[in-house]
Parts: sequence; C-alpha cells; structure tokens
Amino acid sequence: MLIFYGHPFSSYTWKALIALYAKDIAFDYRSVDPAFPDHMPELTAHWPVGQFPLIVHDGTPYFESSIIIEYLDRLVPEPRMVPEDPDAALKVRLFDRIFDLHVMNRMQEVVADAIRGPENHLDIVVEQAKAKLETVYGWLDRELAGGGWATPFGFTLADCAAAPSLFYADWVHRIDPKYENLRGYRARLLAHPPVARCVEEARPYRAYFPLGAPDRD
Repeated sequence: MLIFYGHPFSSYTWKALIALYAKDIAFDYRSVDPAFPDHMPELTAHWPVGQFPLIVHDGTPYFESSIIIEYLDRLVPEPRMVPEDPDAALKVRLFDRIFDLHVMNRMQEVVADAIRGPENHLDIVVEQAKAKLETVYGWLDRELAGGGWATPFGFTLADCAAAPSLFYADWVHRIDPKYENLRGYRARLLAHPPVARCVEEARPYRAYFPLGAPDRD
C-alpha cells in the first residue's frame, strides 16, 4: 500500500491529499504530528530535508506536492489531475505555480513572521507579503470570471493547489468582497468533497495557527 507522510494542518499536505481523496486511492497515512514521534524519522530517512508531504510507493519515495500528484495520475489515471493535451497541461501547471508561489508562499511569509515572535517581527516582510497577495487576488478575480474551476479542464492539479492556498491566505489577508469571483471560487473549493474532508480533518489542529484561526470556515 502507498504510504503517505504529512500533517493534517499543513497546506501542502492538503494539496496532495485532495488528489488522493479525489482518486479514492487507499494509503497508509503516517501523520508527522508530534503525537506520532516515529513518523518524522521515517520521512527524513527518505528525504533528509524533512519537508512533507512525501509518499512511498513500491519502495520509492516521491516528494514535492506537484510531483506527487503527477505520479498519482500514473497510478490512477481518472479523474486526471493534469490533462493529457499539452496545451491544457501547460495551463494547469501555470495555475499550479501561481497558487503555490504567489498565494501559498506569500501567506506562509506572514505566518512565519508570527512564528518568529514579536521580538523578531518585521513589518516590512508582512506588509510586502500582504501587498503581493492583494495584487494576485485582483489578477485571479479577473481570470476566474467564468466561474467553475481554475481552468476549463475540470478539477485539476491547479485546484488542488488553490484550495489550501486560498483557505489559509484568506485567514492571513482577507479576500475583499469586491473580489466576488475569487470569493465564489474559494467557496466552491471548500464545498468540494475532497477539500471539505481536509478542512474537517484539520479542524482539531487550529490552535496551531499562530495568528489565531477565524471561526468563519
């Protein structure tokens, strides 16, 4: 059976889990929460950097969430997370990168600042990260004007990246009501069963969020 290492509150863990749940792939979930001290040493034996998620299948480890999802397409082709058509695949991968690099990572800069504590707080880091989020919110709002998922190719890798990105980014820098398309897309994502499952599994860990988790989700 496929072995999966991750944490229920981790945004990049969600990204891979959403694809696993959408494809209904059975796996052995080895949480790296401190409550399970044996699991992180197992993970670092495969990937010394210690980042997660990570899967092990037939003895081979795969890490980085986008790579994991592309590998899952090989195991269970449907529903496809990356289209076979090259042009469609390129658009999906583009949006995957946008959500990871310009939403998820900007959100994590603000969270990391909070984790450092008030004695190491840097106003400029937080202000710049939030300004970049605001910029990408506006761009995404225009791109998502048609409704539906991130691309015209069904629920894909792009949406797996978008769900945790927008879930937590809205906690860090609220998506303004003027961005109706983006807010509607976030709502559709959170209502999608594989995403909703991740939200519920993470709920017991909300005390981990250093900025205080809001009650709205």
